[in-house]
Amino acid sequence: MGVSIQDVKEVRELTGAGMMTVKKALEEANGNKEEAIKAIRLAGQKSLSKREDRSTSNGLVLAKVVEKNGLQEGVMIELDSETDFVSKNEKFVAAAEKILAAALDSDATSPAELLEFSVEEDGTVKDIVDGIGALFAEKIVLGKVVRLQGESVSAYLHYSSADLPPQVGVLVATDKAAAEVGHDVALHIAAYAPAYLSREEVPAEEADKERATLTEMTIAEGKPEKIVDKIVEGRMNAFYKEICLLDQDFAKDPTTTVGKIVAATGGKITGYARFHVGA
Repeated sequence: MGVSIQDVKEVRELTGAGMMTVKKALEEANGNKEEAIKAIRLAGQKSLSKREDRSTSNGLVLAKVVEKNGLQEGVMIELDSETDFVSKNEKFVAAAEKILAAALDSDATSPAELLEFSVEEDGTVKDIVDGIGALFAEKIVLGKVVRLQGESVSAYLHYSSADLPPQVGVLVATDKAAAEVGHDVALHIAAYAPAYLSREEVPAEEADKERATLTEMTIAEGKPEKIVDKIVEGRMNAFYKEICLLDQDFAKDPTTTVGKIVAATGGKITGYARFHVGA
């Protein structure tokens, strides 16, 4: 049976499937659009089991800040896909927005918890994820979830490409005094990806390992024994500057540090989170 171009167009808009896939489904359904849509989605579900080992290095990050119990709360999610073709599709983005809304309504602090959360008319969040996976016949993964509370929370989403959704997301929690620099610090975190807030948060094992390596390297360079400790301390400062937010040179003014910018407000950063799709 022949199918009209209009029917193909309508089913493509509803499913996001390719033209030839839609045309074949309509032909097999004798032009019945509802049956064709069911067939396309069923085919997608059947293919999911074959894609368990596929890489999901594309996707998007979404975040939102709301008022909660006298504080601000930021929630951020990462939804991953196999291809950027899917990640920029409006149906994928719409599914991610539903998942973010569910995260805001829930108390979930992990993907596993959020996947079990029920969403009116859509089943669970897992049903939403599985449904969008079936729609595009791709492996879709709810990669990360985080919620951050503070007197003030700033959110920043970074677009790595004009034709893609946000690939990097940052939440920064501060007290009220430091709220004025929250956004600028979020931009800095997006660019510099610090691993820790401060030196105090670096695990002792990691710091000790780095110190031992630097000591061995300094001795191997033939430095006088009496100044080895001093040289190592200088190199440890450089190590902390690389990985600790408060020690890093401030992105907007490299003549100072993030720590000094925050200290100038009389406030403090109480926490942060950074997501990067595929990382």
